[in-house]
Amino acid sequence: MDRFADMQLYVGVVETGSISAAAERLNLAKSAVSRRLSELEARLGVSLITRTTRRLNLTDSGRAYYDRCVVILADLEEAESAVSQAHQALKGRLKVALPHSFGLLHLAPLIQAFMALHPEVRFELDFNDRQIDLMQEGFDLAIRIATLEDSSLIARRLAPIRHAVCASPDYLARHGIPRAAAEMARHVCLAYSNLSDPGLWSYRGPDGLPGSVRVPLRLAASSGDFLLRAAIAGEGLIMHPTFYLHDALRSGHLVQVLTDHSWPELSAYAVYPSTRHLSSRVRAFIDFVAERLAGEPYWDRMD
Repeated sequence: MDRFADMQLYVGVVETGSISAAAERLNLAKSAVSRRLSELEARLGVSLITRTTRRLNLTDSGRAYYDRCVVILADLEEAESAVSQAHQALKGRLKVALPHSFGLLHLAPLIQAFMALHPEVRFELDFNDRQIDLMQEGFDLAIRIATLEDSSLIARRLAPIRHAVCASPDYLARHGIPRAAAEMARHVCLAYSNLSDPGLWSYRGPDGLPGSVRVPLRLAASSGDFLLRAAIAGEGLIMHPTFYLHDALRSGHLVQVLTDHSWPELSAYAVYPSTRHLSSRVRAFIDFVAERLAGEPYWDRMD
């Protein structure tokens, strides 16, 4: 009887939310997972999970056992990693969720550099802007751009994500340069469609007071890259994260306007479940990215 294997199986069932999903994650038959879960409950003498046709629900004993299993398995992994570290080798899988464009533009080079330093670490990367459940989908961590709400996740801030309003020189020559935020209501604008209200642009004016303006949208799209290309082509004003804009601003393909206004600022975070201890490789990766992105982001510098 392998108690650690039973713990891993149980944690897999809890985190995926179903026996079939846990079986897929653990590469076992569904019947084998169900049988071993029943055997575990019989050995412990308690019911860990109540099963319905739609979902699995943890009992109080099941929740307490899950929390202890997570700690024990993390300690075991940490002990093995510590031995590897003693020989200066990080090993194992890192499954990371990344925002699509920010990941490709600014995190991909860091991941490649980390891989060069630690050749025995293997990555599984999901470049996607969708919301994910870290535990259910088996991710070690995620990089998210957001204003984080209270949750069961632990977050480490990596970098500010600022916005700017800009347009192509051709567009500004044809339509004029807005001198106040209210003037944008008379312009043609481009916006990211996944926002709750893409046509309402918020800001702080030169006096520091908050404000907002509703802009007419000629184009809304779920692709930040497409919107950037449209702005460069002269299709309208865009309020966009500066990590997209830096090359176009430096090259002169876009010109920033209303520079005395402050536009929304988010942050990039590394997030991971609070129920898990960080493995050495996860901690090393987060430290590596945080160090490389420390200070003023290079995409906000015009030098």
